[in-house]
Amino acid sequence: MDLYPAIDIRAGRVVRVRRDDPASAVVYPHDPLELAARYAREGARWVHVVDLDRVFGSGEAGALVAELARRVPARVQAGGGVTTAQAAAEVLSHGVARVIVHARAALAPGGLAAVARACGGERVALALDARDGVVELEAGPGGRRPAVDLAREAAGAGIRTVVLTDLSREGRMGGADADGAASLARGAGVDVIVSGGVGSLAELEAMRDAGLSGAIVGRALLDGRFTLSEALACSSSP
Repeated sequence: MDLYPAIDIRAGRVVRVRRDDPASAVVYPHDPLELAARYAREGARWVHVVDLDRVFGSGEAGALVAELARRVPARVQAGGGVTTAQAAAEVLSHGVARVIVHARAALAPGGLAAVARACGGERVALALDARDGVVELEAGPGGRRPAVDLAREAAGAGIRTVVLTDLSREGRMGGADADGAASLARGAGVDVIVSGGVGSLAELEAMRDAGLSGAIVGRALLDGRFTLSEALACSSSP
């Protein structure tokens, strides 16, 4: 199982914030480039980067993401507010290895297929921000879809990696839902990376044992609940 230490960027600073509550932001005293380089030195093969400026409609951090991808000796998985093939291709142009596309891309007929054609399905992950197994794509009737249905649609379009965030757990370190993520992986035939709520090494071991593709860890590392070395050890095969 791959481990993805997370770096969420807002106004050039490292923050942690729940996407359902922008006011929950906590700013950390780290330079994003230095933090990514440190994670790579400590053994991370991947770094997960989220452009919260794009998410919250206050701009975009493309230049910083491009510099990070150029300077850091780890593969970069990046996203945040990406909903079209054009935006996904733009993120990839910054030199990242994989772009994360929000499930709202599925609102446009053939939207996920268009992303896969523009970027190559192997370089795309679909972000599913779910609550009780359901993703809200837009307000109003018909704007909610089961996460498993969206994952199946992505797989049919050639996108075989899904980033699953449980909004009820994100940023709270109350425990990630390894069983639910494994059920989604089996039901849709996709590789699932779990994001949100990871707060202990035991949870990482449970995800590894459940056969999940990866785990994104942010606040637990920043707050010192465990070290990256410890997390990497728990993520690897026993």
